[in-house]
Amino acid sequence: MRDPAVLIRSYRSRERRLKGGGSVKVEIWSDVICPWCYIGKRRFEAALARFPQGPEVEVVWRSFELDPDAPAHRQESLEQMLSAKYGMTVAQARAANDRVTGLAAAEGLEYRLGVARPGNTFDAHRLLHLAARRGVQGALKERLFRAYFTEGEPIGEPEALVRLAAEAGIDAEEARVVLESGAYAGEVRADEEDAAALGAQGVPFFVIDRAFGVSGAQPADVLLRALRQAWPAAHPLQAVDGAAAGDVCSDDGCKV
Repeated sequence: MRDPAVLIRSYRSRERRLKGGGSVKVEIWSDVICPWCYIGKRRFEAALARFPQGPEVEVVWRSFELDPDAPAHRQESLEQMLSAKYGMTVAQARAANDRVTGLAAAEGLEYRLGVARPGNTFDAHRLLHLAARRGVQGALKERLFRAYFTEGEPIGEPEALVRLAAEAGIDAEEARVVLESGAYAGEVRADEEDAAALGAQGVPFFVIDRAFGVSGAQPADVLLRALRQAWPAAHPLQAVDGAAAGDVCSDDGCKV
């Protein structure tokens, strides 16, 4: 479980928002069972709190599945799953979990990975798209993270997801109908295709206005720098129409 490498990328070939005014849009690809994603969420929130234009930043959570072929729920523990997946001993997996638990604690998060119940997250991502439609996506994202990393909730089981969605402000019956249907499956797949097109090698992956990208759970200072870099690109200074060049001073002297 290594912290992904720093990447602040400029997507020069992509359409950029160059008209003045409006918010900056930050899209965050993540999975609700990714330990770095929850840590990255806290670090991004810390950066946003220090960004003067923070209230004007629109945050959208995008879907990414770390294990698309996972069953709805697993019989083995998280440590056993990691041991099998990465070819390490159970003791090594436990030590890795202990390290990431300590890093999470530094961000004010309580990880209890010994009780985590991993499973398929496709349905959780479908509900996150419903939550976006209902204006509570951020609340549901936080609820799912806490449910998995702290409370030992079975993240792939429909009844647990319905209950968690209701706690985040979604009508329980509407959530149940979505899970029983194929609703929002296309949106989840589209997010994953976008991640691949943008060059995401892992999550969390932050994309600002489809112009700048940051890979990994970077420190708040790095994420703040990305926001500061992106803001002028979205809000270029406009010259006043009809105004002639005025008298100025520069390093070369003053116009006289």
